[in-house]
Amino acid sequence: MITNIDILTLAQWLSPSFPVGAFAYSHGLETAFQNGQISTAGALQDWLADVLTHGSGRNDCILLRAAYASTSHDEVEQLNLTALAVSASSERVLETTLQGRAFSQTAAAIWGSDDVNACYPIAVGIAAARRKLDVEITAALYLHAFASNLVSAAVRAIPLGQTDGQRVLSALLPLCEEIAQTTRERDPDDLSSTAFLSDIAAMRHETLQPRIFRS
Repeated sequence: MITNIDILTLAQWLSPSFPVGAFAYSHGLETAFQNGQISTAGALQDWLADVLTHGSGRNDCILLRAAYASTSHDEVEQLNLTALAVSASSERVLETTLQGRAFSQTAAAIWGSDDVNACYPIAVGIAAARRKLDVEITAALYLHAFASNLVSAAVRAIPLGQTDGQRVLSALLPLCEEIAQTTRERDPDDLSSTAFLSDIAAMRHETLQPRIFRS
């Protein structure tokens, strides 16, 4: 049975104040801002919905669940290699590995979780399993944090008003819950991405100038 402390622990792990450096990454959104593909709240919502449903959001949720269910170090290692393989650009690899490492080190220091050198969703899944936190709530909150960070990037870079940003995030909440539920029966064999514009934007960001985000 999940407790309020469990929920608050997950809220702490996935809050903007947790030191994983998420604020420094735009997941390729900065490219879309600069080339005019995203300039309104509606365009941002559509873009993020696609990334969540058809790209990194869904994949991360599958990886998190697989890490939660993992039973050996070798299984985690193979899962991490798979996570790296489905990252669409060098900056996406940097984003997930550095955030995963930072999360794992902090969680290990405070809660005694396993300190693993793994991609971000895998590190979160392992830590949640170690503390026996509910995987359904963990997956939904992870997706919410993913979307929230990208909305925050848009508020800073478009620029987008704070109210419009929160309106977009609120509209994405049912989708976060839906993806968390529909990935319940999925495994790494189901990993895929058809969010092509997002992936191309992430690749182009590697040479984008000027820029304020690391991805």
